[in-house]
Amino acid sequence: MPFLMVVYLFAYIDRANLSIAKLQMQGDLHFTDAIIGLGAGIFFIGYFLLEVPGTLIVERWSARKWLSAIIVAWGLIATITGFLGLSFLSGGNLTNRFYTLRFLLGAAESGFFPGVIVYLSHWYPAAERARAKTYFMITQPLAIMIGYALSRWILETVHWSGLAGWHWVFILEGLPSVVFGIVTFFYLTDRPRDARWLRDDEKKWLTGELKREARERTAAGRVKVLDALRQPYTLLLIGIYFLIVSSNQGLIFFLPSVVDEMKSLAVGMRTLVTMLPYLLGIVTILIAGMSAHRTGERRWHTAAPMLFGAGALSLAILSGERLASAIVFYCLAAGTSQAYLPAFWTLPSAYFGKTAAATAIALINSFGSLGGLAGPYLFGYLRTETGSYGTGLWALAGCSLLAGILATRIKKNHESKT
Repeated sequence: MPFLMVVYLFAYIDRANLSIAKLQMQGDLHFTDAIIGLGAGIFFIGYFLLEVPGTLIVERWSARKWLSAIIVAWGLIATITGFLGLSFLSGGNLTNRFYTLRFLLGAAESGFFPGVIVYLSHWYPAAERARAKTYFMITQPLAIMIGYALSRWILETVHWSGLAGWHWVFILEGLPSVVFGIVTFFYLTDRPRDARWLRDDEKKWLTGELKREARERTAAGRVKVLDALRQPYTLLLIGIYFLIVSSNQGLIFFLPSVVDEMKSLAVGMRTLVTMLPYLLGIVTILIAGMSAHRTGERRWHTAAPMLFGAGALSLAILSGERLASAIVFYCLAAGTSQAYLPAFWTLPSAYFGKTAAATAIALINSFGSLGGLAGPYLFGYLRTETGSYGTGLWALAGCSLLAGILATRIKKNHESKT
């Protein structure tokens, strides 16, 4: 689990460091907020196209080999992004090359998150799965918090070989993923039966528990892959995830720009303000995940953080020039925005059988992740057209509110300690 968390940390940093790099990158490459927003979103088109096949590969072939390959791939692509605009890569349309690299980064990373969710089901019995996923999910706010600080430090201080800091943001944060991808091949173990560090009786017990749970789901008639495609429940979860991802990704990519407008604050204080919400996010994910594990309740552990985040973001916008108030509400909005994750991602495994759950997870994550295209693009477009961040922020608050309302439709009889 610690190893997977570290790898996911770098995955999220490589995905989101554009939000900091853009502070210099836009001026050097003459990119508008609309171009940056679309580039941030195009990542999720690549993510969408290859996610389902990648997830099924983890289920039916080898998590170790597949994850190793895609980690190396996204690390290389992230690193190459750091060379945009340099003379030896000249020729062609610079904007289109930026879009292409973002697309390829999304395609390379597409199998990792849902693949790990499936991989964890190979190791953790149902009663322990929510807690395991909680630990994994806290990597998201941790990565954003560390990534903001690390990227800002590189941006402001590293200017080696005459390159601006934004080049080194991509290069220095992409290369570790290549190293971790190689290590993954030798470190991960696909199944409990392959684990040399477990005793034979431990292997037998764990394998037996997982098979028993699979048989129970089979007896309940929930193992066909097509179940995941036919069920309205899958469509509900896709809709919820699409809306909350639209809100969260828009906020992740543009919060540093919003905070950078607070010119009365020193650079270090602005960096701290962008980090604080995600430090709070670690706490809220842990609390929500442990509460969901203890109570078995899923609906309100999914809906409440979304509704609270929408309210806090609305109050941040209404705070206007009242800086202290705006900072508090931005922290609350972003700090609770991901607390739904542990409860939400136990729902497919609770409802579907083994292979169908893998398919459902991939479908929900791939279609829902298209919100990562919608949110940043909409925000960037509105910023470019209006010259203000306010309209885009209201759009993100609306997405979060609608996601929370839909989440209240999650049925109680699907709650379980999975």
